[in-house]
Amino acid sequence: MVRRGTMALTTAVALAITGCAAQQQRPGTHSAGADQGVTATSVRIGGVLTKTSASGYSTKDAEIGARARFERANAEGGVHGRTIEFLGAEDDGQDAAKGDAAAKKLVQKEQVFALVPVHAPNFGGAAFLEREGVPWFGWATGPQWCGTKTGFGYNGCLAPKQGAGSQTWWGRQMADLLGGSEGKSVYVQTSDSSGSKYGGTTISQSFTAAGFELVGVNSGLPAAAPPPDWLPYVDKIMTSDGGEPPDVVVSVIAGTKFNVGLYAALKRAGYKGVLTDATSYDAAILGDPASAQALEGVVAAPMFEPFESSAPEIARLKRDVERVVPGAALTQHLAIGYWSADIFLDLLATTGKDLTRERFLATANGSYAYENRGFGKIQFPKDHDEPNGCGALVKLEDGAFQVARNMKCFDNVPLT
Repeated sequence: MVRRGTMALTTAVALAITGCAAQQQRPGTHSAGADQGVTATSVRIGGVLTKTSASGYSTKDAEIGARARFERANAEGGVHGRTIEFLGAEDDGQDAAKGDAAAKKLVQKEQVFALVPVHAPNFGGAAFLEREGVPWFGWATGPQWCGTKTGFGYNGCLAPKQGAGSQTWWGRQMADLLGGSEGKSVYVQTSDSSGSKYGGTTISQSFTAAGFELVGVNSGLPAAAPPPDWLPYVDKIMTSDGGEPPDVVVSVIAGTKFNVGLYAALKRAGYKGVLTDATSYDAAILGDPASAQALEGVVAAPMFEPFESSAPEIARLKRDVERVVPGAALTQHLAIGYWSADIFLDLLATTGKDLTRERFLATANGSYAYENRGFGKIQFPKDHDEPNGCGALVKLEDGAFQVARNMKCFDNVPLT
């Protein structure tokens, strides 16, 4: 682990899941204003997740990951003598309006200092948090994370503006895995959601920057639910490379049901190339034979070091989770919650004992850098506008996940 800046991390954190209303303002309690949620002995935190949704997509495990990291920090003695009072996470139901309401509840009623973790694809509370100067940490999956002063994606900003840095790691890791990109074609399938379509743009460029030939991008898939018939999408893919199938198909779709449907249909059509996406690294699918069969051979691209890695940071994550929820499945969402909390704690320590939101944000947006093999590296304010450029590859082989490529960071290129 490499740290730059003033790192006096005796991090800590106490678990106190409560749904109580904001306390009466009196000496020693959580106060309103710049130091809201802070006392001499604690910092109050809550999160917003998509725990439930119409499509079945859920990020609820991020709460386990954050809680595990907070509890270890608490056991180590606290951050400058303060423990973390973690209220757990609100559910936005994958609805932007509910996300906005959840953020307002946490800030105005529960009097939190910051929101950790925020892991909701359609999070609608960004404008409110920016206006109120409330820090929030999580997985930056949409444009609401970019160009802010208060939102800190552990992976930076995945929706950079034209001319800003855009990631190349996925394409370059895949090129390395496949023995080079020369003469290889790639097709990108997204849904019609704004985040998925934008991801299609940046991910397409990642592969072309790595030397692949882009032979198609289809954003016509409805995001609300998997289609009853995959054949129209499969036909386009199977003839995209001059009438032939492409070498690589990239799915930029949130939800295992979508990918299972698409991949099963492609395999039925005889597709023999490489399938890759950002969401299929999920232990839960192994319990469903049909899903496991559809995802067999798929290369997932997590933006964190895989659980199967021998890295000491991953061994520590596993110990932390086991203490909090013995036997918990190690999912991508759990890792996202864990590493979001880890970065928040590091920044809390770097800010120092005199803690207010103003000082915290000034530290974060000054010249903050933190590197950890678990998620790569982060730099703010730079990464408010571009991704951190780091990721790994995992392949499902014979019903088990295997590390295909360990976490590695690559230089970004300007988005065109």
